[in-house]
Amino acid sequence: MTRTERDQLLRALEARFKKHSHRHAGVAWSEVLSRLEAAPAALKTLAAMEASGGEPDVIGVDGASGRILFCDCAAESPAGRRSLCFDDEALNARKENKPQGSAAGMARAMGVELLSEAQYRALQELGEFDLKTSSWIATPDALRALGGALFCDRRYDRVFVYHNGAQSYYAARGFRGLLRV
Repeated sequence: MTRTERDQLLRALEARFKKHSHRHAGVAWSEVLSRLEAAPAALKTLAAMEASGGEPDVIGVDGASGRILFCDCAAESPAGRRSLCFDDEALNARKENKPQGSAAGMARAMGVELLSEAQYRALQELGEFDLKTSSWIATPDALRALGGALFCDRRYDRVFVYHNGAQSYYAARGFRGLLRV
């Protein structure tokens, strides 16, 4: 990442941080900036989140580790991360009409975690997300072993959790990532 790209990203993150202060009450931008300047890998991940339409923002601080939490806060599931099956196992199992990749594989390559159901629900407390799209979420191993995977969306002012075959993919389904800095 060039110095110019780094500075542009930091300006975008700061502007979003200030515009949506309700997402991270009690967190100061100076602390966020200090953490980011000490973590070049995190900046690279945030750049990937931004480039794929995620609009990453601080959503709080992890109570156990004290790390700052960034999450994709785009109104809809990030446009650059849709039409993906759940994981690489599901991708490899498809014989026809394979998608370009998998949510878990892309998340790993970007350096983010898929949101858990609890994290997805907590994000929805900060705003209204996925009113027209849906997002894959981390799926318990027992469910995944049966061939399924979980996704969420928000409809009728409620958060819904659904299941689908892990091999499925839809133009309106992507994933949101979580980064700890």
